[in-house]
Amino acid sequence: MTDAHIPDKPALEGLEAKWSQKWDADGTFLFDRLRAAQAGRAGIFSVDTPPPTASGSLHIGHVFSYTHTDVKVRYERMRGKTVFYPMGWDDNGLPTERRVQNYYGVRCDPSLPYDPGFTPPFEGGDNKSSRAADQIAISRRNFIELCETLTVEDEKAFEALWRTLGLSVDWTQTYRTISSDTIRTSQLAFLRGLERGEAYQSLAPTLWDIDFRSAIAQAELEDREQPAAYHRLAFHGPADDVFIETTRPELLAACVALVAHPDDERYQPLFGTTVRTPVFGVDVPVLAHHLAQPDKGSGIAMICTFGDVTDIIWWRELDLPNRTILGRDGRILPDAPDAISSKAGLTAYAELAGKTVFSAKKRMVELLQESGELIGDPKPFTHVVKFYEKGDRPLEIVSTRQWYIRNGARDADLRERLLSLGRDVSWHPDFMRVRYENWVGGLTGDWLISRQRFFGVPIPVWYGLDENGERIDGSVLVPDPAQLPVDPSTDAPPGYSAAQRGVPGGFEPELDILDTWATSSLTPQLAGGWERDAELWNLVAPFDLRPQGQDIIRTWLFSTMLRSALEDDRAPWTDAAISGFIVDPDRKKMSKSKGNVVTPADILEQHGSDAVRYWAASSRLGTDAAFDPQNPTQIKIGRRLSIKVLNAAKFVLSFPVPGGAEVTHALDASMLATLDGVIAEATKALDAYDHARALEVTEQFFWTFCDDYLELVKERAYDRADVGQASAALALRIALSTLLRLLAPVLVFATEEPWSWFNEGSVHTSPWPTPLGIDGDPAVLSVASAALISIRRAKTEAKASQKTPVSIAAIAAPPAALAALLLAEGDLRAVGRIARLTFTEGDELTVTGIELAPAEEN
Repeated sequence: MTDAHIPDKPALEGLEAKWSQKWDADGTFLFDRLRAAQAGRAGIFSVDTPPPTASGSLHIGHVFSYTHTDVKVRYERMRGKTVFYPMGWDDNGLPTERRVQNYYGVRCDPSLPYDPGFTPPFEGGDNKSSRAADQIAISRRNFIELCETLTVEDEKAFEALWRTLGLSVDWTQTYRTISSDTIRTSQLAFLRGLERGEAYQSLAPTLWDIDFRSAIAQAELEDREQPAAYHRLAFHGPADDVFIETTRPELLAACVALVAHPDDERYQPLFGTTVRTPVFGVDVPVLAHHLAQPDKGSGIAMICTFGDVTDIIWWRELDLPNRTILGRDGRILPDAPDAISSKAGLTAYAELAGKTVFSAKKRMVELLQESGELIGDPKPFTHVVKFYEKGDRPLEIVSTRQWYIRNGARDADLRERLLSLGRDVSWHPDFMRVRYENWVGGLTGDWLISRQRFFGVPIPVWYGLDENGERIDGSVLVPDPAQLPVDPSTDAPPGYSAAQRGVPGGFEPELDILDTWATSSLTPQLAGGWERDAELWNLVAPFDLRPQGQDIIRTWLFSTMLRSALEDDRAPWTDAAISGFIVDPDRKKMSKSKGNVVTPADILEQHGSDAVRYWAASSRLGTDAAFDPQNPTQIKIGRRLSIKVLNAAKFVLSFPVPGGAEVTHALDASMLATLDGVIAEATKALDAYDHARALEVTEQFFWTFCDDYLELVKERAYDRADVGQASAALALRIALSTLLRLLAPVLVFATEEPWSWFNEGSVHTSPWPTPLGIDGDPAVLSVASAALISIRRAKTEAKASQKTPVSIAAIAAPPAALAALLLAEGDLRAVGRIARLTFTEGDELTVTGIELAPAEEN
């Protein structure tokens, strides 16, 4: 390259578009499979990239964590690794369905026929409605088509933003969690688990979201404080009334027992007897169980099917009947339980039937007041209630038949294996491992993987029907793996024709879909070609890196570990890098529900991508970072650094390097020796996933280089008659080349631009710098820098400009520092415009005297 390539006024504006297009055209970040095969697994760095949810817009938190990954990826690429850096899009699942409902004003009704000419009532959402009553019902197929249309558009916007940010992703290695390949992979993994007995179906109490009309898994729960009230109810015993306190009087018709602690002397005489429920007059047993809390309420509780998770435990362990009264829509079922047989009880139940839990509670309290069995007034309080993390109303518990995967909750050997695999992984930071271990140790049930939704991977099974058209118990029909992907709602199982759907002796389809995590747990397999591309899978798996947020350790990280343990008996990656949260200026986590999310597009446009990357890379893994869009101080610092890189490079390249040049001057050798230390420390930090430390040490040296070293040697570097000119020019060029490469993983555009002024190829595929081993004393640069600062300070105190000539200046310093200063004397005199410079011994380095040149000499 020649100086003709260097612009007169280097600027950051336009670099993102310029270099993104160039990288695309040159295939700079493509995965080179041939090179990878030649290098072998040890020469590959593969990333299990988080697939962002394609249901809206990316936020500043995405920019934060994905930048962390990209810094590591770029470093490993420069270290000579063949990088496999794919990108996925998490299309399916509840978030996408909700976005489609609100965006188009529709909701899915599977009973409706497909309308090939359907046009949604609106697009865009300014007049959107999240109320189902205001949304037009459409067929499942119409709904899925809208989901696919909107997610594709979202993914285009996401990719454009990632390119602007400068992620060095191989855009030929992408996947969608709803594509045919993904469905095939997910269904194949499910069928293998079914064959091994790891996937199974069970009718059981299920946490249920009445708005989404779907089962919810343990990992998707969120505790929220809600107002409630204790209602004191009188149950009628053989002699005296027994009083219980409950927050769920509306479930009284579902009461199957009362329970107290076995050591509670107040109730020991009642164990083994029965009491009669208020209003409904049903006899229920009084039982003992250790989970009853003597100090809570009256010390005795009613067990309903089902009010909370403890009810499920009592119901299962005490072998109680199931008197479910709540339907999947969150309303009281029309038919009373068989145990309610009295006319008064049936009349009371009829007044509740069809009501929501809120309305049923209100009417139930009135009935209790009318019967005189509500004692006193309700006592308000606040307690924690289970919600679906994306839901708006408390979860209910209904009995449903669902699919599960064994996860170690009831299998001690599997649990210990999962803990062992967790210890095999290197965690960054290491304390994040504890969160994984706590989750594994606290599992209370197997992983519920079926969902009663529409846009997702169909569960690939059918059920045989008997001669009466009833489902044959245990008759699960599965496809041949060669048939995959399948949709049981439209395809027929092996040995059956479509005409046998829903008829006696035929089959009926499974209409549930897999939970989105049941697909996302297979991201290594989806990206790496498992059971699709054996060569690729063997090259990249197990992956080197799983980067992700700390909030999804219990979901994504755990579920991926589980699937890998069940399928391959190994951890899916060697390292896990866990980013912290982005918090607002009040230190509150940014989230859509709180309304404090910042979208990154405007920030990137205003400040530039490198400035935003600098802000992200300045935070260590696992550490929360505050972001104030009104005063993004760290981003402004990053922009200043980026501009300085361009200007410093232009300045350095203005000094010609003569042929045969060598570094001979002590100050030049000192600078390069100091730079060697920076290279070693930055390399060590990036090896340990400490990108913030690598940036910190590099940036500190860069400013020393610009503010001190460049100033010290520029006169010598300009003067071709100076015997030290070649040494200075060469040292400057070496330092520039090194610094551009050290900063390249973070400032991807501001380093690529000046690199192109004097090098062929990309800085991002150039070798990571290694120490040169030049024999220099770092003290020379450090003391010369300190002396320069003192000279500048002395001129300022004398109210003179830095360009003012000095007749004589005296510097005092300790003996060791004096020896180093003498080696840089010429450069100090030149930069300070000092005619005569004297040195004396002193306790500290300082300018002890300065005499400005007479005005006529200026």
